[in-house]
Amino acid sequence: MNVPTSGSVVDQSKVRKAAFAGLIGTTLELYDFVIYGTASALVFSKLFFPNVSPAAGLLASFSTFAVGFLFRPIGGVFFSHFGDRLGRKWVLVTTLFLMGGSTLAIGILPTFDQVGLLAPLLLIVCRSAQGFGAGAEQSGGATLLTESAAPGTRGRLASLIMVGAAAGTALGALVWIAVQALAPHDMMNWGWRLVFLSSIVVTVAAMIMRRKLDESPVFEEIKQERAEPPAPLKEVMKHGKANVLRVIFMNLGVSTQSYTIQVFMASYLITVVKTDPKYIPIVLLIGSLCGGFAAFGFGFLSDRIGRRKVVSLITGVLVLFPAPAFLMLTTGDPVAIMLVIVIGFILACQGVVGVHMSYFPEVFGSRYRYAGVTLGREFSAIIGGGIAPMVCAGLLAAFGNSWVPIAIYMGVTMLVSFIATRLTPETLNRDLTDPEDADARRAAAVVPASAEA
Repeated sequence: MNVPTSGSVVDQSKVRKAAFAGLIGTTLELYDFVIYGTASALVFSKLFFPNVSPAAGLLASFSTFAVGFLFRPIGGVFFSHFGDRLGRKWVLVTTLFLMGGSTLAIGILPTFDQVGLLAPLLLIVCRSAQGFGAGAEQSGGATLLTESAAPGTRGRLASLIMVGAAAGTALGALVWIAVQALAPHDMMNWGWRLVFLSSIVVTVAAMIMRRKLDESPVFEEIKQERAEPPAPLKEVMKHGKANVLRVIFMNLGVSTQSYTIQVFMASYLITVVKTDPKYIPIVLLIGSLCGGFAAFGFGFLSDRIGRRKVVSLITGVLVLFPAPAFLMLTTGDPVAIMLVIVIGFILACQGVVGVHMSYFPEVFGSRYRYAGVTLGREFSAIIGGGIAPMVCAGLLAAFGNSWVPIAIYMGVTMLVSFIATRLTPETLNRDLTDPEDADARRAAAVVPASAEA
């Protein structure tokens, strides 16, 4: 093979274009996620599940949220196959269109009062399409940016995916703040629809950027060296199962805590702590802004001291985070609530995931990198984040509004992620054209961090 592209001169104009395209695409994904999650906590139980108790309605709303995650690995398997065969750009354009279109469709759905049971069924269809499209979005963006960056800068560049996620969360919170300024009757009748219809603005902007995107130089080099068409799913199942499992467990607790903080805690604060619903989007807005800075900061730090050290430190702290967090939330003090959510965003929602954006692609070899990252992240998203709000709502109902079982659930899943991280090799500045997975038992080819444009 030629001199690795990952160690060659890097075209910084293409890197900047890839960074912005990845950032804005993830902005759309998280915008879709936040407006849906907030709607699940605030309005969907009344609009689509009105003939059940408030607790059952909330559980049903979170169930439709979880459905999207069931389709994420299916979409991930489908799109990652083409991502490793046709390129990262093709997938990122296609998934963007699917996510944006599904979100737009939710904004024009009839409610239960209008069409009965057909309403929640249509909601589930739209949510499923969202999940199918989102299944390869973050993994594709992370892979593209990691492969495009110069050695020594991969952590900070790939972390921009989560800066985009923070921007999407902030935009979603701002839109909900604006809609909640309407009269309650107007918000329930047509205001919530404007939230979903507004996604067309982000979708169009992201589509324009994605269409001008260049393929990653690492993928182009690998493509030129191929003797036959790749079979990434077959390859990853034959050779990459160990690292797929590593990624699943590394992401399990992180995904669980992230979605618990971003989705379930909103309903907990409203129904149990009796927090003013209008305060929730404000808290999410501030938390996401802090999380965006944290993602880049931790990504930068991982370029200096290594991925495993930074992820181990954050997950270790998060094992102990849930109990003090709920103790502070139950006080009902706005400052305490703000502090908990901000810390949650800095560490779980954005910070550690920002490092994962470079760590996970570096774990896999070039033969099936996209497929490996996608399979690991999306299957962990089902058993972690996708069901987390539903599990937490169920535990809350089963134990008389006690937060203790929820804190145990969050802590135990994060302990799994901490242990899995300690069992994963360091990948800092690894040669990304190496077809083999990272393995602590063999010496990894490392590209000098001094490679610059």
